[in-house]
Amino acid sequence: MTHMQLDLNLLAALDALLEEGSVAGAAARLHVTAPAMSRSLGRIRRTTGDQILVRTGRTMTPTPYAIAVREQVHDLLQQVQGVLAPSRELDLTTLERTFTLRWHDSLVVLGGPALLAEVRRQAPGVRLRFIAESSIDTPGLRRGEVDLEANANRPTQPEIRSDRVAETRQVIVMRRGHPLARAEAVTAARYAEAEHVTISRRGRFDNALDETLARLGLTRRVVATVPTEGAGFEFVRESDLLVTAPESTTHSAVADLGLVLLPLPFELPPAPVYLSWHQRYDTDPAHVWLRDLARTALAGPTGGGNQSTP
Repeated sequence: MTHMQLDLNLLAALDALLEEGSVAGAAARLHVTAPAMSRSLGRIRRTTGDQILVRTGRTMTPTPYAIAVREQVHDLLQQVQGVLAPSRELDLTTLERTFTLRWHDSLVVLGGPALLAEVRRQAPGVRLRFIAESSIDTPGLRRGEVDLEANANRPTQPEIRSDRVAETRQVIVMRRGHPLARAEAVTAARYAEAEHVTISRRGRFDNALDETLARLGLTRRVVATVPTEGAGFEFVRESDLLVTAPESTTHSAVADLGLVLLPLPFELPPAPVYLSWHQRYDTDPAHVWLRDLARTALAGPTGGGNQSTP
């Protein structure tokens, strides 16, 4: 038993070392001291016959062996933790748990309040932590730092599950007195000739919409990019700029701001909404419960697709 316990501790240490790339980072991750983690690294080196991490200047670099086994080590650790986790009947009235949700900001607006209201009604001891999306891809789901993601991106990693829970079409948002504020005034050419603000957490000036315009022989001029829809709406309130945004999340906001919505004058496929999670939570009763509530909240009153992706 002692030998098995030692192996499990080393597996957890190795996973943390490979994820963090430093002894100090791995120690903080596992809530142990740096010297204790250094001793674990020494045992791992003796056990594997590999240095695992080697110092290059002021940083540590993983060896080719460490890079090769990183995913396998992580998967093994998750399997072990799944086997050892006690299986209990879910009692929502006594459940105390905090779930971290990284959703696109428009989806927090669209489905967050309804989700929280239902969670509080069924499980008052549960808290929801909504966090902002990063401007770069982060391995939050795989590292267990995020329980549920919701955005327009279908995950490609095999260990990440996803459901397409809804879709929404894009609409044009402009000020009420805009020269194009009548549907019959908006043509594809006039849309392209206008100046635009795009909404992108990564700061991208173009998106799928521009690819569609290009096929029509048109190019639009994007003068700014902003990270949230709320910011985009403020930019168009007092100008002749246009912003294109998902219809499902704009209706409630634009009326109060004196803005109008108009349909795009060309065909653009609707934007999907994916709910994503790590496969380690597939059979976690509390997570299954939260996923079901999140699907309903994100589908909204109009409903949406629901296609599971393994």
